[in-house]
Amino acid sequence: MKAPPLPLLLTWAALLALLAATLALAYVPMPGPMNVVVALGISVAKALLVLALFMKLFRAPALTRAAAAAGLFWLAVLFALSATDYLTRKVEHAGDLPAPTGREHQPGNR
Repeated sequence: MKAPPLPLLLTWAALLALLAATLALAYVPMPGPMNVVVALGISVAKALLVLALFMKLFRAPALTRAAAAAGLFWLAVLFALSATDYLTRKVEHAGDLPAPTGREHQPGNR
């Protein structure tokens, strides 16, 4: 059986290292939104490794790269629309409601 090429092994090792970094990041408290920023950076690095080596996108024909760019553009549009919905919601305080006890929905308590 023939051994896999060295670039594939190196990419596999890098993806495993980035997976370990993601797992370690879940247990490291960081101030503010830094956990999200670092996690997104790690995920972008993993995506670039997959795009570059496994999909061979950087050496692909122009039409294939255009299709990949259109997909990324559409993903950005969906994220932007979701963000505008989330950021424009107004959260109103519900008031001082009693804590639920579980007796509210018994048959006979109508």
